[in-house]
Amino acid sequence: MIRFDNVSKQYVSGQNALNAVSFEIAKGEMAFITGHSGAGKSSLLKLILAAEKSTAGSVIVNGSDLSKLRKRDVPFLRRRIGSVFQDHQLLQDRTVADNVALPLDISGFDRRDAQRRVRAALDKVGLSGKEKQYPAALSSGEQQRVGIARAVVNRPAIILADEPTGNLDPELSAEIMAVFEQFKNVGVSLLIASHDISLINQMDYRTLVLKEGQLIGDTGRGES
Repeated sequence: MIRFDNVSKQYVSGQNALNAVSFEIAKGEMAFITGHSGAGKSSLLKLILAAEKSTAGSVIVNGSDLSKLRKRDVPFLRRRIGSVFQDHQLLQDRTVADNVALPLDISGFDRRDAQRRVRAALDKVGLSGKEKQYPAALSSGEQQRVGIARAVVNRPAIILADEPTGNLDPELSAEIMAVFEQFKNVGVSLLIASHDISLINQMDYRTLVLKEGQLIGDTGRGES
């Protein structure tokens, strides 16, 4: 589902964000990526989303070599990738249902089909009945789950999460990870960037470790 073959990324400033990184995430596999601030985690995620292009090597996502991806095809790639952020990035003046429906609105989904998908996504993350509420009325954990529902409403093959539990206490973090595991169990591939070593150790999943742009560790179960 995701494959990096000797991928390097150098910015015009001269900064080497990634250096000859290779790994593969299989269908239905959940893995963490960690490392110090500036280690290259965000650059790696941007390459998967085709927000940046590699300087060398190949990035393969859902069978497509992103170095050969035409600009007009990037939106289609991203429809199959759900993104979850530390900052939920919810629109405060829109209801929960409207926030979750945003990707479907952008894609031009039929309203009735979109409503069905929104209800199903909210049910998956345990927020049935919250459709008409506004983000301010929700807890931090519930807001993060709205962000996850929005990320999966398009039924993506891949979920990328960038510090998704950074603002949450350990109990809420565990709840969010349990939601991610549900998606793993139905064949979705997940790559989760996190600084939370205690959470990563507790989850006991495969962990990729970056240091100064190099992949210095690839440990854990790595099972699908």
